[in-house]
Amino acid sequence: MTLTIHIDGAARGNPGPAAFAAVFLQDGQLLLEEKQFVGKTTNNVAEYLALLHALRRAAQMGARRLHIFSDSELLVRQMTGVYQVRDPKLRQLYEQAQELVRQFEEVRLTHVPRKQNRQADKLCNQALDEAERLGLTDHHPS
Repeated sequence: MTLTIHIDGAARGNPGPAAFAAVFLQDGQLLLEEKQFVGKTTNNVAEYLALLHALRRAAQMGARRLHIFSDSELLVRQMTGVYQVRDPKLRQLYEQAQELVRQFEEVRLTHVPRKQNRQADKLCNQALDEAERLGLTDHHPS
């Protein structure tokens, strides 16, 4: 099975309240949308948490090939070896992601503009809004 996955991570403030989302499609048909509030962290950590979640869920779904789209240029370039991972926290997440990638026959990561990642972006914002309404954040919109 081949899946197309759109991922996004977001933080309101850097660091600040953060969330991630993943949208799973097969042959252009929506299979699953997931979002999760992750507490206070940086945008880059949230992006990596989105990737890790997507890889784990894809494995559970029995996927063998993945085409993952992200609007995080940093994440895509680090995962594809264009950029080095210097930050210790990101290095740990990067290593976990590389380990998970190895269980698939093929994983392609592609950087896309935010407008081509709208649904994942929307889900991230929904998760953040819901967490705020539930009082799980100390963030208040200005």
